[in-house]
Amino acid sequence: MKYFNLRSALSVLATCVALPAISQELPETMVWTSYDVGSAGYAEASAIADAFGKSFGTRVRIQPSGSGIGRLQPLLQGRADYAFLATEAFFLGEGAYDFATADWGPRQLRAVAGRPAGITLVAAGDAGIKTVADARGKRIAFVAGNPSVNVKCEAILAFGGLTLDDVEVVMFPTYGSAMSSMTRNESDATCTTPTTSHLYELAESPRGIFYAPLEPDNKEGWDKLLEVLPIMSPSNEDVAAGLPEGETAKMAAYRYPVITTTNEKSADEVYAFIKALDETYDLYKNGTATMTRWSLDRSGRPAIDVPFHEGAVRYLREIGIWTDEDEAWNVKRTARMDALVSAWAEFLDANAGLAEEDFSKAWMARRAEVVAALN
Repeated sequence: MKYFNLRSALSVLATCVALPAISQELPETMVWTSYDVGSAGYAEASAIADAFGKSFGTRVRIQPSGSGIGRLQPLLQGRADYAFLATEAFFLGEGAYDFATADWGPRQLRAVAGRPAGITLVAAGDAGIKTVADARGKRIAFVAGNPSVNVKCEAILAFGGLTLDDVEVVMFPTYGSAMSSMTRNESDATCTTPTTSHLYELAESPRGIFYAPLEPDNKEGWDKLLEVLPIMSPSNEDVAAGLPEGETAKMAAYRYPVITTTNEKSADEVYAFIKALDETYDLYKNGTATMTRWSLDRSGRPAIDVPFHEGAVRYLREIGIWTDEDEAWNVKRTARMDALVSAWAEFLDANAGLAEEDFSKAWMARRAEVVAALN
């Protein structure tokens, strides 16, 4: 009898030890998608998955993919629980670029959290570009077939009152060749994050480096930027190639990676996920040089690629991070997505017979009309 009592006591003790996992209501297994092995997205997803495993016993399988479609399809088909995405989250929510086809169109996605990453117009120091407006007539490096990079540059140029017609767009076949083109004097500026290895080479080159400022108090500039890409916000960056220690550069912040799920994911599941993300922060925050930015006071606030999930909002409000301003942003962003999804259904029925290129052009024009009507 004593043996059985001891065994029962040990069983109760084990149950108590496991209570954090039970209270979080995390599933025993999860599937996440991310960028390729070796990418920042994969490294950060891996660090968070390891923290979940240590704290809650949850086993996470990460499916890496080099394409946005490859990261999204498992999520939309129910084969993945969450996706660590880049700007393809915004593009799918809008039905834009690669997703402006009859097979895709705008879909309902929701954000859980997203790490801020800085970006601005990065110029060669000898190019005479001290403001974004100074880029008029200059050679701007773009990447062929990479709307994620190019549309950010288009938005940043808009901050300075410029369109693509005001600059000389130089198209390069790969991201690497575009980013290194300034060092080779094949371009004068481009738009990218300030810590890519190519910028350190530029900073050490005879041309030097300069970050065109995106001043947070320039309301007109920010209004124009957000008309092109409404997923960015002002940011002070203190880690950047060629930036003297102790100085900051005024940039825009976008989110990469963005932890994304569908609007159909239950609020309780997402609440448990973001609570676990918060409570395991100390375990993964040093996983990479930028993972401290996953603290929810930075990663759990707008602006972001798609609306925040109601389960995430519930937790963020509970811990005092979510503000009335954040709620207003989320309501407006959700209304935009709802309007595009509704317009898509009508558009698809009326234009299904168009050739693919004509279909995409017609939808992008219709999308612009829908967005303009909301402003």
